[in-house]
Amino acid sequence: MACQKQDKPAEVKPIEIIPEDKSRLSGGAATSIDATENAFGNQVDKASYEDLDKFENGNSFFRMNWVTAGASTTARDGLGPLMNANSCSACHLLDGRGKPTIDAGLLLRLSVDGTSTHGGPKPDSIYGGQLSVSAIQNVLKEGDVSINYTEISGTFPDGETYSLRKPTYTISNLNYGALELSSMFSPRVGPQVYGLGLLEIIPENAIILNADENDVNNDQISGKANYVWDKTTNSTQIGRFGWKANQPNLHQQTADAFVGDMGITSALNPEENLSGKTQKTNYGALLNGGNPEISDKTLADVVFYQRSLAVPARRNVKNESVIKGKKIMSEIGCTNCHKESFTTGFSSIPQLSNQTIYPYTDLLLHDMGNDLADNRPDFLANGNEWRTPPLWGIGLIKVVNKHTFFMHDGRARNIEEAILWHGGEAINSKNKYKNLSKADRNSLITFLENL
Repeated sequence: MACQKQDKPAEVKPIEIIPEDKSRLSGGAATSIDATENAFGNQVDKASYEDLDKFENGNSFFRMNWVTAGASTTARDGLGPLMNANSCSACHLLDGRGKPTIDAGLLLRLSVDGTSTHGGPKPDSIYGGQLSVSAIQNVLKEGDVSINYTEISGTFPDGETYSLRKPTYTISNLNYGALELSSMFSPRVGPQVYGLGLLEIIPENAIILNADENDVNNDQISGKANYVWDKTTNSTQIGRFGWKANQPNLHQQTADAFVGDMGITSALNPEENLSGKTQKTNYGALLNGGNPEISDKTLADVVFYQRSLAVPARRNVKNESVIKGKKIMSEIGCTNCHKESFTTGFSSIPQLSNQTIYPYTDLLLHDMGNDLADNRPDFLANGNEWRTPPLWGIGLIKVVNKHTFFMHDGRARNIEEAILWHGGEAINSKNKYKNLSKADRNSLITFLENL
């Protein structure tokens, strides 16, 4: 039989991935294609069975309420005596962002003049480094906080008006005496927690590359790194987490939140969250949940859980307004601080390693002007400086957390108000935003809402 001539196979051309498509995967391989109310709580894909177990256990301890020592639930007891919340999710609901209210994610950091042993904030001698507005039964909470807002009106050059709200905080009903005369306080809203494992492994030299503390290039942007104390290594390390980049890694960030927010001790923080002679005398001998109250394994699982949370993908990347808004963001200088991309280093979680990610942050400190100042130093951060917050996933906060309160204290009621609060190093970009046409302002907001 004669052989039949076969048709030559058609040449298969590789699919060209344009940069816009790449940036849709905000976390690289650690990206989740989920835009529902569960968008912030997805584990990175292709996890091993062992990693699935650690993730689920960490998720359980992150979400569930801790209880007072002596309860039958011994794995979760040891709450308090003083605290701000009884679970991680109380301030990070569905792994998202808290609200600017004392019962839903806002807390007050405290300090006095001077520095601690390792250069950090010096705590108030009576109330410590954080005001506890709640306590277990038969323990007096430290005090109350109330917030009042003053509306500040403004007008765009095109005639459109806007209004910003300026918060005023009042500390009252202090149960252990007056604060020290030099006491300073700083309100902080609990931020969203996805993508932290990726930020943790951005190489230090890649962060430093964007620093320009003395503004050598004369662009009026003077980002600098914070260097903070690492309790595990007993050394100074670059700060990555917290509103002032005052934490070096997720393990310390999480352990400090357990003891500061919930009064849960760990191997890293073995002493109860008690400060001042009265608290230590009255509550130092109370029944606790063990020494420590959270085991090394459980703490490690909670850290692993946060480290493994995927980043939501960008949405509507081919939308004309989104594309235009991305271009405008670069043109008016927002990306000088909200740096678009980094390449991660190594992680024990393979999906995080060597990924091109698009967090829109430089992880550096910037002077944001007097209007946003808390006037409270934190290691190398002065009272005007804040870490550039990542913007990835910001548009889904209204889906997940049912609000759009932004900035470190939640004063901004939407993304535009957040832009209009920018000052200091960001003043030029803000003014350029204000001078845009209404259509161009809308395009920028549309881009940000689809991150």
